[in-house]
Order: sequence, then C-alpha cells, then structure tokens
Amino acid sequence: MTDKPSLPPTRQMRLEALLVRWLVALFRRIGPVRASNLGGWLCRTVGPRLPVSRIADANLRMVMPELDAGARQRIIRDMWDNIGRNAGEFPHLSTLPHNPASGPGWDVVGEEHLRAQAARGGPTIFVSGHIGNWEMLPPAVARYGLPFSSFYRAPNNPLVDTILRDLRDQAMGQPVPLFAKGAHGARGALAHILRGGHLGMLVDQKMNDGVAARFFGLPAMTAGAMAAMAIKLRCPVIPGYVERLGPARLRIHVHPPLDLPASGNRAQDQMNLTQMVNDWLESTIRQYPGSWLWLHRRWNEQVTNKVPNN
Repeated sequence: MTDKPSLPPTRQMRLEALLVRWLVALFRRIGPVRASNLGGWLCRTVGPRLPVSRIADANLRMVMPELDAGARQRIIRDMWDNIGRNAGEFPHLSTLPHNPASGPGWDVVGEEHLRAQAARGGPTIFVSGHIGNWEMLPPAVARYGLPFSSFYRAPNNPLVDTILRDLRDQAMGQPVPLFAKGAHGARGALAHILRGGHLGMLVDQKMNDGVAARFFGLPAMTAGAMAAMAIKLRCPVIPGYVERLGPARLRIHVHPPLDLPASGNRAQDQMNLTQMVNDWLESTIRQYPGSWLWLHRRWNEQVTNKVPNN
C-alpha cells in the first residue's frame, strides 16, 4: 500500500519557509552569541504578551502555588528568553565547540556514563525533557558514539520540516531515523531498539493515551512507551538534560543509568519506572523553572482516581 501523494505547498507555506530560511541565514551570519541574544530578546519581548502564556501562568499557579504573580512572570519571561535563544542557537549546533576554554560551546558533566555505555554496546534509551537547549542533546551524545533516534512531531508545513531536519542532520553529522508519535512510530522505535539502536525520548509532554503518573504531585498522563521498552528488553535508561550557562554556552548533565524495577510484575514495574522518571524531571525543573517549557496543558485532574497512591 503506497502513501497518499502529498499536496503541493500553499502560498502561505512557501512564505513561512522563506521567513525561516531568512532567519536561519541571519542567525548564521551574526554568530552564535549574537544570534542567541537576538532570539532571546525577541521572544522575551513578545512571548509574555501572547495568549498562550496564560497556560504557563495557570500551570505555575497549579503546581507551584507558593509563587506570587511577580515570581510567575519572571519564570515565564525566562522561559520565553530560553525559547528564543534556542532558536538563535539552532543553526550553530553543528559548529559549537566542545569543551571551550571560554565563550560559546558545550561541555558534559557525567561523560563517564556515556563512555561506559558506548564501551558496553547494545541498545540504550536516553530520557529528558524540554529543559534548556534540548536540541543540543542529540549531537552531544552522538560525539560519544551513541547517536540516537527520536520520536518526532513534524511541523504542519513540510517545507519548514525539511529545513529543520536538515539542520538536525548537520548537527548530528549523520542522518538518523525519526519516529512519528503514535502506535506506528512506537513499533518502529521498538524495532530500532531490537536492532541494538539508541533512542532518545522527551517524556515531559502530555500523552492522552499514556499512563496516569504523578508530576508535581498531580496526575499527568505520561507516555508509557519508554518504560514498556526498557522493562521488556532490560536496556539501560540514562537521564540527562541541558543547563544553559549563557548565550550559546551549554552544559549537558548525564546521570548514571536508572535502576530498573524488577519485581516480576511487568505492569507494576513499568508504572514504577515511569514514576521514577517523572520524579527526576520534576526535581530538575524545580531547580531550573525558567528553563522548562510551561506552555503545554500537561495536567489533567480528571484522571485523579486512576493514579496509584504509592
């Protein structure tokens, strides 16, 4: 069965792609630090005024009620600043230096865990969230011999999608398979893991058909594919995140592999591992609240009765 032919791009799509190409060219021309500063200024100036920022404020009021209005607004401003800096830095990820003495670049805390996993070989699952410049994780980990594939939701504009995928491939130094979110993508990811591949997953977004785990003490539908694959195959699950140190200056934190539950009850083990990752994400976000993407409707109080008490 062949895929349906894609429709030709609309005029609006072509204009959007032209704007994205212009921004990429501009960011490349002015260098990583100035591009980061420009992107940060644009987004922190405009973003807090957008209606979507009300979702961020509602999320903060719900899960961090100790914050007053001023503290919430500072976090939202910092969040938009980080989003803009990510955009400005994106075209430079392939050229940012590793372990710079000063200035732009990236380094790794916990690189011994990457070296050990590369030496062991076999499949690996890397878990993270939309923290700092999360786009730096794949190219950084690839430098240690562990290029990983990811789940991916393509933009509605296929021309923009091509631009972004080309930039990601340049940063990785090689093309890697990407898997669409959903059942079909999950099957492809499982096959990739079974072949000994590596998979990266951002597991901090709401997944309506996921499992009900707690996040910031509240029920949150969470993707269960990570835990299902890890428990079934007993493959390492390595958490990590990106800390922003400054304009185009990033630090990747890599943690040791998690201790996988092994009670013999597969369903309970999967739930425990999912909760373990949510707890780790929460502690990291609390440490860097202005670096997380608060714009999603992450929580659903209607599933409270489905959440285990332990």
